[in-house]
Amino acid sequence: MNTNLVTLAVAEPEDFPAFKRELQEAFALAVVAEFGQLPGGPIPDDDDLDTAMAAPGAVVLRILRAGRKVGGAVVTIDEATQHNALDLFFIAVGQHGRGLGFDAWIAIERMYPRTRVWQTHTPYFEKRNIHFYVNKCGFRIVEFFCASHPDPHDAGDLPGGNGEGFRFEKVMS
Repeated sequence: MNTNLVTLAVAEPEDFPAFKRELQEAFALAVVAEFGQLPGGPIPDDDDLDTAMAAPGAVVLRILRAGRKVGGAVVTIDEATQHNALDLFFIAVGQHGRGLGFDAWIAIERMYPRTRVWQTHTPYFEKRNIHFYVNKCGFRIVEFFCASHPDPHDAGDLPGGNGEGFRFEKVMS
């Protein structure tokens, strides 16, 4: 077995609590690095995660390396339009810098080969994410959210609360 192989598995509901905790731990790293602390509770909070994971078309995926859980994603698949979304994506704490994110993204693309357009978002301060989506995965920035152009989906739960962020798209060939 190739020990570097990254695969995906649909998460089972009994794995959702661990999935959410690992995602929140991974997201906390960037928030603490930028703002020095979390704003009182985990980001995203459990209610936001539950909503995303239960949304119509949502698929909760585990990212596996050699059968071990190393991250996860929530994608929303629209079978009619094939305009799909990467709603949440994380590599577990302690697993960064090994190429797992890129390999996981390629696995997601392969899992949904009929996708015409992928969409995702990230906060303005997440330079590592911006680099990853644009320079590694081939997304393009298509929208910048700010005070004069607010994101209609922004929960406003990050410190600073300015709601600045980017929307990315990747048109598949």
